[in-house]
Amino acid sequence: MQIIPAKTPEFVKTIFSNFVWNINTKNKELYLTFDDGPTPEITEWVLQTLKNYNAKATFFCIGSNIEKHPELFQNIISESHSIGNHTYNHLKGWKHTTKNYIEDTEKTQRLLNSTFQKLNSKKENAPIDNWDLKLFRPPYGKLKTKQSKQLQELGYKIIMWDVLSYDWDASVSEETCFNGITSSAKEGSIIVFHDSVKASRNLKYVLPRVLEYYSERNYVFKCLDTLPFEKHA
Repeated sequence: MQIIPAKTPEFVKTIFSNFVWNINTKNKELYLTFDDGPTPEITEWVLQTLKNYNAKATFFCIGSNIEKHPELFQNIISESHSIGNHTYNHLKGWKHTTKNYIEDTEKTQRLLNSTFQKLNSKKENAPIDNWDLKLFRPPYGKLKTKQSKQLQELGYKIIMWDVLSYDWDASVSEETCFNGITSSAKEGSIIVFHDSVKASRNLKYVLPRVLEYYSERNYVFKCLDTLPFEKHA
């Protein structure tokens, strides 16, 4: 059996304790997150699958994809899911100056703010009340210390993860993907999926099974929104 390190080690959470890795709770709650969208067909499939299980999630969207697919982005909002910032151009922080990285992130945040304000002004599509909550996930999970400090000074909450699905990795089988999640996720876990073409094979197999597996065990699936974020449990 192929083994992948789906669970984030506790020492990593301790070293980077200023990031959010999981929610400190004893309730049967999981926090599903989706990176890299919105993506035609894939994001629509994810939204329908979540709806089938009455599940809420958080979508860390790429700014350029929001501009390419505004109606799809609004569909995420209309289903009352939470939205996070995943930079405008999916930048790997280690390869960019802090100035360029922050500008790229802020470009997406302005786009998010503009969209939410328009929806709220029209009172359409069930706008999210806490639209100004600044959730951020660094692409690839990689950013420089100076970048993270500046983002936090600007009011962003940097959201990492407790469990990584590896859905994007073609060398990881669907069953290994599923087993990695179910052997690692527990109360308060933040789980990473990707609503992207690259991840679609594993995602379409794993997501319904994860939703069913934990629903049968009386878990609920919640957004990362107005929660009192803990550094880690």
